[in-house]
Amino acid sequence: MSETQMPAAEATLENGHEVQAYEFAFHVLPTVAEGEVPGVFESLKAHITKAGGEIFDTEEPQRFDLAYEIVKYLEGKNRKFSSAYFGWVRFRLEAGALTALTEELDGEKSLLRYLLIKLTKVEETHAFRFHESIAHRKVTTISDEEVAEVAEVVEEVEPVEVVEEVVATEVVAGAEDGEEAK
Repeated sequence: MSETQMPAAEATLENGHEVQAYEFAFHVLPTVAEGEVPGVFESLKAHITKAGGEIFDTEEPQRFDLAYEIVKYLEGKNRKFSSAYFGWVRFRLEAGALTALTEELDGEKSLLRYLLIKLTKVEETHAFRFHESIAHRKVTTISDEEVAEVAEVVEEVEPVEVVEEVVATEVVAGAEDGEEAK
């Protein structure tokens, strides 16, 4: 089997220091009031700039349903969450300052969870806009009157008769594998 090597992360030198592009993707707890989410988002960006990061792209957090429940230990007990506010921030930062930033982010009480990854040059220039991609999947609610109309139409449709066709197969007793049936 041949060995495959991943390309090294692409970093630039700025003032003699290695600067890398990162993406910080996060879920804000759904217990945070909707009006307070922009403040939490600004606080997270402030942590990044305080650590020396230069923000170059963002997607503001918006509420959506999670694919599965996430359990987080809060206020002395495990709590399950099925929705959260999701957003991300892309920034450049010296590699040495990353540890201090992650320590600050770990202490952020309003986060359900987060992910911090290095970006390649291609990823850096082609951001995936999550909320735009799921916009077409919005659920539309219908009124009770519309449900009743659909039910009336279904009742008016006449049932279709299903006819099953049986195909007979000849079984020859005594014929074994490899023998011809007579």
